[in-house]
Amino acid sequence: MAAAAAAPGPGSRPGDSPEGPEAEAPERRRKAHGMLKLYYGLSEGEAAGRPSGPDPLDPTDLNGAHFDPEVYLDKLRRECPLAQLMDSETDMVRQIRALDSDMQTLVYENYNKFISATDTIRKMKNDFRKMEDEMDRLATNMAVITDFSARISATLQDRHERITKLAGVHALLRKLQFLFELPSRLTKCVELGAYGQAVRYQGRARAVLQQYQHLPSFRAIQDDCQVITARLAQQLRQRFREGGSGAPEQAECVELLLALGEPAEELCEEFLAHARGRLEEELRSLEAELGPSPPAPDVLEFTDHGGSGFVGGLCQVAAAYQELFAAQGPAGAEKLAAFARELGSRYFALVERRLAQEQGSGDNSLLVRALDRFHRRLRAPGALLAAAGLAEAATEIVERVARERLGHHLQGLQAAFLGSLTDVRQALAAPRIAGKEGPGLAELLANVASSILSHIKASLASVHLFTAKEVSFSNKPYFRDQSPVTPVSTLCAEARETARRLLTHYVKVQGLVISQMLRKSVETRDWLSTLEPRNVRAVMKRVVEDTTAIDVQVGLLYEEGVRKAQSSDSSKRTFSVYSSSRQQGRYAPSYTPSAPMDTNLLSNIQKLFSERIDVFSPVEFNKVSVLTGIIKISLKTLLECVRLRTFGRFGLQQVQVDCHFLQLYLWRFVADEELVHLLLDEVVASAALRCPDPVPMEPSVVEVICERG
Repeated sequence: MAAAAAAPGPGSRPGDSPEGPEAEAPERRRKAHGMLKLYYGLSEGEAAGRPSGPDPLDPTDLNGAHFDPEVYLDKLRRECPLAQLMDSETDMVRQIRALDSDMQTLVYENYNKFISATDTIRKMKNDFRKMEDEMDRLATNMAVITDFSARISATLQDRHERITKLAGVHALLRKLQFLFELPSRLTKCVELGAYGQAVRYQGRARAVLQQYQHLPSFRAIQDDCQVITARLAQQLRQRFREGGSGAPEQAECVELLLALGEPAEELCEEFLAHARGRLEEELRSLEAELGPSPPAPDVLEFTDHGGSGFVGGLCQVAAAYQELFAAQGPAGAEKLAAFARELGSRYFALVERRLAQEQGSGDNSLLVRALDRFHRRLRAPGALLAAAGLAEAATEIVERVARERLGHHLQGLQAAFLGSLTDVRQALAAPRIAGKEGPGLAELLANVASSILSHIKASLASVHLFTAKEVSFSNKPYFRDQSPVTPVSTLCAEARETARRLLTHYVKVQGLVISQMLRKSVETRDWLSTLEPRNVRAVMKRVVEDTTAIDVQVGLLYEEGVRKAQSSDSSKRTFSVYSSSRQQGRYAPSYTPSAPMDTNLLSNIQKLFSERIDVFSPVEFNKVSVLTGIIKISLKTLLECVRLRTFGRFGLQQVQVDCHFLQLYLWRFVADEELVHLLLDEVVASAALRCPDPVPMEPSVVEVICERG
């Protein structure tokens, strides 16, 4: 069994095992991984592909470092039966074959690497031999150099000390020479205008002269230097007060004067006074550009001029002041902030005057660019002078201009809307050329919607320039963190409500127009002495004609709408609600002198059981609802006018004929024909109540008159 385990057959392959290649694959990879670790010098436990066991000295551990074959075989013979021994032998043979196959595969796959590694190791051996020789020679040379260096240091030690002492004496003599030559150097610098160099010379020698001023020679040098320094300070003050130079030159003069020991408070006041003069000159130049002549430059050029002139100068003044007078503390900072706040407010006033001239322009691109540069320019002084509030004031100006532009665009939209409505009215009122029809309401409505939409898009495009990413102020709260945009649903609801109010107003106006005709027709007629009716009154025909015209116009804009189911009698033009037996029984006996019941009481009892009609009910967006509202207003007006008159027999009959004529034509325009029936029934009933001799006309006669009319 041991011989079989040590010498596998030459023709054996891993695939010959009963488990097959699929079952052996994970174990094969684990063993190959362990062999690679063993090759590269890793732990033996890891080379076997598993962690080290609890007892690494176990001689029966096949994967252990102290494995003893004899002990392992003795243990197997003692503990295992024959069948298990045979199985162990078979398993060991299988593992040996798999290991042999894995080793062959590993060698085949890494053959080139092994060859290359062998060559590399051979070269490394040769290179290391050469390197060792060179390191030996280097060590020898370093030893020689160290010996030479030690001998040289010992030889030059005494000379080095003497040289050091002489160098110190030489440096002291050079300082003394500088001190003795200082008056002449200061004089020459003053004559050449090299004031900065003179101040530096004075600064270098001031402490030494102050320390040794008790010595006569040094005292004389100090006196001469003080005289020259006083003359230098006088010239610097004269140069500073002339103000002909720019801010950097004046700042240099102040710096030199401070270095010479001049009082800082006095220099601070003079510095701000000279800076005020220069900045006020820039403001006067900007104000001159706003005059009537010459023509003012465009707003972008104006802001560029102000930014490069006034704002740039203010930045230079602020930077120089903070650098020169930092020792002034909070008092000096407040003085500078007040200075910048005063002049900045005057500059802002000029900018606002110039921006106000842009209110009439329709293009925002140039204005937004100007505001962007104006805002950008004020970032630097805003950071330098936070206490002055310049950046905040500039942002407020930009926000005010944006609000004004929004108001301007809103006015423009309102004007455009009114103009569109005026165009519609003119188109409707224009005389028609024979044979040529004018534009219809649908076409006019489409034109209005298109015009308004184009104006809104143009306004939005213009306003969106204020919120572009490249604009410096677009991240401010007014432009970014304001209340969210109004939802579309809210806008639609508001537009729908506005349209409803307009439509309701239209219904009221048209109803009042027809009502006015009916009211005049009732109030101007003598109903007591009128003749027996032979025709329908002209005003009733006019009412039907106007209602039909309104129906045509409204039908061009709105859909038909929903009607209640029509009764079978509604389509009959000869139908009259006043010829039924119910009305005959109501009129005839009720108004005879011997009637036992009061007619007013009878009318009031009837109203209790009749349906209440809401004249001014909400109007829907359809043709039937619009016409229903107009007809209700008209007939309600007719009813109220009839209640204020007294009628004779023929007057009552004329009302009966007129109402029957209206019923023949008006029922088709309303959503519920019962509305027309009830209102006209109320009109005739009211006329009958106000008639001393209420004798109605025969229904057949009424129908004949209405058909003939």
